[in-house]
Amino acid sequence: MFKKLFPSNYTTFHDKLTEKISMAKSSFTSFDNLTLQDIEAEAELIPLLTTEDEEALRNEELPKVVPILPLRNTVLFPGVVIPITAGRDKSIQLIKDANKTDKIIGVVAQKDQNIENPSPSDIYSLGTVAQILRVLKMPDGNTTIIIQGKRRFEIQSIVSEDPYLKASIKPVEETLPQKGNSEFKAIIDSIKDMALKIIQENPNIPSEASFAIKNIQSHAFLINFVSSNMNLSVKEKQRVLSIIDLKDSAIECLKLMNVEYKKLELKNDIQSKEIRSALLTAGLITEGGTLSPAFGQIASFQFLENVEKELVKRDKMVQADLDPKDSHNFSDDNVSELDMFEAFTEGNPISQP
Repeated sequence: MFKKLFPSNYTTFHDKLTEKISMAKSSFTSFDNLTLQDIEAEAELIPLLTTEDEEALRNEELPKVVPILPLRNTVLFPGVVIPITAGRDKSIQLIKDANKTDKIIGVVAQKDQNIENPSPSDIYSLGTVAQILRVLKMPDGNTTIIIQGKRRFEIQSIVSEDPYLKASIKPVEETLPQKGNSEFKAIIDSIKDMALKIIQENPNIPSEASFAIKNIQSHAFLINFVSSNMNLSVKEKQRVLSIIDLKDSAIECLKLMNVEYKKLELKNDIQSKEIRSALLTAGLITEGGTLSPAFGQIASFQFLENVEKELVKRDKMVQADLDPKDSHNFSDDNVSELDMFEAFTEGNPISQP
């Protein structure tokens, strides 16, 4: 049945992709029920689709009926490989049955992640047909599967609901821009540039992600890969998935990236200003942002916090026309952290801007 449903070149493509992802050394963080997992840094590489791979996906025939796997808090995009952990009995049974046959499932997002047993009205009608690449039995008893999104589909009707949802589906084709479209190319270049900026600003994203972004050849996969990994709500990701025109999808993706980058930039700016202010006030860095010699000798976050408090106290004394040198009389402390700092650095001049 597997070879009947897909072209003769599918097995080669699937084997190549399975070899590509090299998941044997990966480990996964447990989440409840069906959720997106974090792939640990030990993973050998991030799976990327070439233009040829994408073309092979587009040419695959889809089955008329597929089992439907609802995801609580993420959206699967075509071409993207993600691990998920199954906790619901229906989901585990679906995975077991599918893994014994053609390994093809329909993946859709839930409208409300709090619903334990979603009905047809609780799921989005547009989703992504996926291939089960690997099934892993975890030490905690849960089942983790590695799936790859293939093509968008739309549910036409629900065929059955027991033991799990099955639906008749129809493929949803993307509208591609004309080859050589300069405006579309400019949007794609902007998406890559913005993605690299976000990676640079976010310390939680591994550096390997930059390599992945730079080496993605397929425009559609770039949009899907970025949209899948952005910090978006399910509703926002579903909106991107629902845009069939590739150029419009790219524009929406870029808009969301700009918003995310501004939020990240603002967050980092606030944090860096607070830290810089404390360090600068304590004399542990220069105006140019370089570390002073004293920093490596005495700096600790608790120490800096106490120094900053002492400086605030002395500023208040200056405003009250009191001698800042008498600050220890202004509080319950006989010797302040700042006194210790000044005594320590008396013979160690601190770099000045």
